[in-house]
Amino acid sequence: MKYPIGIQDFKSIIEDGYVYIDKTKLIYDLVTNGKTYFLSRPRRFGKSLLVSTLKYYFLGNSELFRGLAVYGLEKEWAEHPVFHIDFNGENFTKPGVLEEMIEGTVAAWEQEYGRDPLQTTIGARFRYVLRRAHEKTGRRAVVLIDEYDKPILDVLDTGIMGNDSVLTSDNIPQRLEDIHRDLLKGFYSVFKAADQDLRFVLLTGVTKFSQVSVFSGFNQPKDISMDARYESLCGITEEELHSVFRARIAEMAVKYRCTEEDMKAMLKKRYDGYHFSEEMKDIYNPFSVLNALDAMKIDDYWFKTGTPSYLIRLLNHTQENLNDFTGRYYQEKEFIDYKADVEMPLPMIYQSGYLTVKDYAPDVNAYKLDFPNDEVKSGFVSLVAANYFKKRTGTDSWVINVVMAMRDGDTDAMRDLFTSFLADIPYTMRRKDSEAERERYFHYTIYLIMRMISCYTVYTEKQNSKGRADCIVETANDVYIFEFKLDGSADNALRQIEEKGYVLPYVSDSRRIHCIGVNFSSKSGTIDEWLEMSK
Repeated sequence: MKYPIGIQDFKSIIEDGYVYIDKTKLIYDLVTNGKTYFLSRPRRFGKSLLVSTLKYYFLGNSELFRGLAVYGLEKEWAEHPVFHIDFNGENFTKPGVLEEMIEGTVAAWEQEYGRDPLQTTIGARFRYVLRRAHEKTGRRAVVLIDEYDKPILDVLDTGIMGNDSVLTSDNIPQRLEDIHRDLLKGFYSVFKAADQDLRFVLLTGVTKFSQVSVFSGFNQPKDISMDARYESLCGITEEELHSVFRARIAEMAVKYRCTEEDMKAMLKKRYDGYHFSEEMKDIYNPFSVLNALDAMKIDDYWFKTGTPSYLIRLLNHTQENLNDFTGRYYQEKEFIDYKADVEMPLPMIYQSGYLTVKDYAPDVNAYKLDFPNDEVKSGFVSLVAANYFKKRTGTDSWVINVVMAMRDGDTDAMRDLFTSFLADIPYTMRRKDSEAERERYFHYTIYLIMRMISCYTVYTEKQNSKGRADCIVETANDVYIFEFKLDGSADNALRQIEEKGYVLPYVSDSRRIHCIGVNFSSKSGTIDEWLEMSK
């Protein structure tokens, strides 16, 4: 079986014999029941392949679809004029790049369909091309725009200015972000005037912009990003994974010396967990799954391709902690529409794929957001931690050593690792003027450190009838119950574990129980007492 890793052209996949997950029944439903759509999905989730599939469908290339669901559904296979724009391949951080790309694209279309010298703006020229294409072919046009928002995201919150050709009312250059937004708004506004010449329009991207919308100049597209009917339009469902790749999963099970069911569970824990509607259909990350099946190795493929720079810039602005975002319920409007407010990054975090829907409460019409899977959780927490702590050394090797120490029940090594980690945090990061700020920094530091240990079951502030344990970590052979104090004593921390009964849920557990009291010094910024009592 050949895996189409990095291949986004539908024709190449079919003709070169790569595996293709048949989404054409959904595509047929899409094109026969509507006209203008918008779809948001995280990067590397199959949006470009979807656009490519639609292109060949509307070009009437029926032979490419032989054996797929749509082949028996579509009877006409009419050829339409297709206008495809892909913003993926350009770097839009330099002034003029977007203008040159759109100008070159429209000029190429004009070579085929003609140009009206009276139409001078890029929008008017595009509108004329669409009308001429309709007149020349007798069929209405199809417009497919892939990653429509990339020209904005590339420069979002960068402060990069345009050149002197575009000035504000104060006679100074405009921000490139505003120039791109205005240009795209004028370009997309064509769709309203060209409605009679259009058969189908799809725009894909990561983010749905609001208030500063590039869509405001034309009829609003139908947003199918959270439409249950099209939840699996991109990505791989569990049913598809288990049926199409059954033989490969069996091979991986042999390599990992486990059962097929165990292998399925490993893939699910690592790559599943995305939900794009209240129906909560499990969607696997296609990029990671295909890479894992091809290499026969569980790894962080999606996260290793890099975190978008715009997201890092936004996280630098926010004063909210990671635990303020996760495990909470929100109304759809709070995480769907991005309002270009750098102090509210939640929509961008969600739409970029780092959070997903984990529950739906119909009585209040609210969605619970959390990490989709272990790959995203471990990667994103490490990213946030590195950005928050600004340590001189990386965190990856530290996490590996802590995981191994916990696996082996080596609490002395754990103590040394925690002490060295905290000592490496710059003094300027932990210096806080007020007691409240010191407490907040201390608690969030502990939260992030424990969140990084994602391969084990980790509970922070786990509640029982008498109180809340600061942290409990469960491994295959050990249970670690932590209580932390700031400028107090480790002895008091241990006493609290005993008095509050944090051990009681584990009294019949066959694993070793480690009760660990830790005291941190706000002066030194690290551990000054570590006491353990094993049970």
